[in-house]
Amino acid sequence: MARSYTLGRRAEKQAETRQRIVEAAVDLHGSVGPAHTTVSMIAERAAVQRHTLYAHFPDERSLLLACSSQSLERDPPPDAVAWREIRERDKRLRTGLRAIYDWYARNDSLFGCLLRDAEHHAGTRRIAEMRFGPLMAAYRETLGAGLNARQRAMLGLALSFFTWRSLTRDGGLIQAAAVAAMANAIDAA
Repeated sequence: MARSYTLGRRAEKQAETRQRIVEAAVDLHGSVGPAHTTVSMIAERAAVQRHTLYAHFPDERSLLLACSSQSLERDPPPDAVAWREIRERDKRLRTGLRAIYDWYARNDSLFGCLLRDAEHHAGTRRIAEMRFGPLMAAYRETLGAGLNARQRAMLGLALSFFTWRSLTRDGGLIQAAAVAAMANAIDAA
């Protein structure tokens, strides 16, 4: 009688190893950045051999996709659909900016490294565009409803992670003050 084969415990071990690799890579991406993270660094932090890492992630793109998926699952981005129900333009704008700025604050190190590296690292840029491009387009569409061209330009500035960081970290504003500053600037444009 033939015995059916199931991976069982072996599959669990493989999944655990894969998860350790992704977590190690995400941690490194948030500290040194994706462009400066090497396979050796990830393997060492995940306590695996390089060939094990390559068995799970044969190329940089597959690893970057897994890392970005995990990061977005851990802390999902704000949903612009919920803001569409807010009729008052100023309230919708402030609600959306606050949610986005709170998300930026929770992911400050990772986003800072990721967006810095996207400027010069093609793989990071492609993944960032794929993951964040549609989000930012939805934010611009929802929060930009009823705004004139200059106000939409200011909204683009307000949505930038680097604007948020400049206002809060460099400028010393608390979240509410940063939201108010950008909402007022958009309104005045």
